[in-house]
Amino acid sequence: MELALLLVSMAAVVLAATAVSDRLHFPAPLLLIVVGAAASYVPGVPTIHLESEVVLLGLLPPLLYAAAIQTSLVDFNANRGSILRLSVVLVVLTALAVGAVVEWLIPGIGWAAAIAIGAVVAPPDAVAATAVARKIGLPRRVVTILEGESLLNDATALVALRTAIAALAGGVAVAEVGLDFLRAAGGGLLIGIAFFLLVAWLRKRITDPLMDTAISFLTPFAAFVAAEEVHASGVISVVVAGLLLGHKAPIIQTAQSRITERITWRTVAFVLENTVFLLIGLQLDWILADVADSTLSPGRIALVCGATLVTVIVVRLVWVFVTWLARGLRADPLPASWTFLIGWAGMRGVVTLAAAFVIPDDAPHREVLLLVAFTVVAGTLFLQGLTLPLLTRLLDVPAPDPAEDALARAALLQQAADAGLAKLDELEYDDHHGVSEQIRSRLDQRSFAAWEQLATAEDQETPSVLYARIRGEMIDAERAKVLLVRSKGRVPSEVVSQVLGMLDIEESMLDAGAEAPERTRVGSIAFTGGRQCDDLDAHPAIETVADPVCATCFADGTPWVSLRQCLDCGHVGCCDSSVGKHAASHFHETLHPVMQSAEPDESWRWCYVHNLTG
Repeated sequence: MELALLLVSMAAVVLAATAVSDRLHFPAPLLLIVVGAAASYVPGVPTIHLESEVVLLGLLPPLLYAAAIQTSLVDFNANRGSILRLSVVLVVLTALAVGAVVEWLIPGIGWAAAIAIGAVVAPPDAVAATAVARKIGLPRRVVTILEGESLLNDATALVALRTAIAALAGGVAVAEVGLDFLRAAGGGLLIGIAFFLLVAWLRKRITDPLMDTAISFLTPFAAFVAAEEVHASGVISVVVAGLLLGHKAPIIQTAQSRITERITWRTVAFVLENTVFLLIGLQLDWILADVADSTLSPGRIALVCGATLVTVIVVRLVWVFVTWLARGLRADPLPASWTFLIGWAGMRGVVTLAAAFVIPDDAPHREVLLLVAFTVVAGTLFLQGLTLPLLTRLLDVPAPDPAEDALARAALLQQAADAGLAKLDELEYDDHHGVSEQIRSRLDQRSFAAWEQLATAEDQETPSVLYARIRGEMIDAERAKVLLVRSKGRVPSEVVSQVLGMLDIEESMLDAGAEAPERTRVGSIAFTGGRQCDDLDAHPAIETVADPVCATCFADGTPWVSLRQCLDCGHVGCCDSSVGKHAASHFHETLHPVMQSAEPDESWRWCYVHNLTG
């Protein structure tokens, strides 16, 4: 009963602290660490010793898997060089550098124990890094590199830690270190691929979303344990399986299974990620109590903790800039400001603290090593986590542009709709009920909703936003009626649940939210989806006419949503979300292939022939 009360209390604290952090615009991980540290000194709160097995077997696999299935394998592969340099080479260099500092500052500790704590503090944490990076809106390439690094660096660190502990127990040969690393990496890779093939085979034969999600829950734990049983890397096994399953999900899973799995894992990750930071704070009281009995002086202990913190920060910054200079002649190098942010975003997390508990009890000055690990975790989270948003603003590093995203989304949906309509034309069917027109109308509605997010009058609802608002209010009324019928008990509860579920699905599928999106502006960008477009190449962007109007709409007395200008003759017409669709009509009449947005501050173009933006 006490354990159940503790778990419920921790969950309540996590939810409350997260809600407060949103109100205060303060990072939830940092607030939870403070709350946990304060709670550890509150009378009546039990002392919680975070066991390494709980983290490495209970928390790490699901956290890694949740991050891996949401990571783009395409983006990961595009940045694999940077990711491997950070997750393998930098981890080894950091472990050696910290080991040298600790061995120098703590007399008689020995190289094995010093390297062990170096391996413990070397890897930044996936949860800590991405929790802050996504919150402040770092460029996607930076986030991809940080995520990829954090997915793999734990494997390197744990292998180094295992080697150091073996050395503590009686020595280890250099050849054994290399063999151990190859076995861990190669074995983890093969087992991860094997689990991917197994789960993919099962998913192609399972259509029940609940069963599919249950398999998803089992996968990270099974992959981790299977790899560790043969002394391979459970981290790599889980990450490889997650990356491949996430990449192939649109092919091997049903739509309902994907939606269920996505929501489920987002919930699991939210709870576990925030609980992890609370647990970190709860370790403070007993770690300090153990350090009080150390034979080292308080000044020496403080010096070791501070020097280690500085070492992990400096080594990372030096390494990322050395590799940046070495890659300066690359075709697509990262800007220096982005590189600095990657170097500064080296926050450590729960894996560092859990790995510290793996150090044997008889290791020299173990209590001090645990405090060193805690200091590095708390120090990097607070020092780097709090200053990262400020540095991002000072360096003027741009967040992902919602305007460019809106244009890319609209163009991609248009291409998808064109592919669907082409398939519709190929199908043979007897359509006596006008079903094909309903399908075309629904596709148009979806495409128009995406294009309308690019530009519209600020004081005017777009057709799709108006539709979503009206239909949403209608669904509320329909739901109220169903609930009234349910209260009378005359309709089977299963039927009521089905109808309520149908209303929920329709509400979630509304193309626009209940509130109008913020006005976005798209400048001159190129988005052709990797396809060549001769028409776009032949029609560069121009300055649009001042105070444009759709003359046909003006004459007809109909409103327009957004305006487009033909790049062949300069004709201005309204977009397809407007009543008249005069821009598209102009193309069909003249076959002039490229038009440009005539909205202020926009210069993106659209090719009617190839359905591409530029």
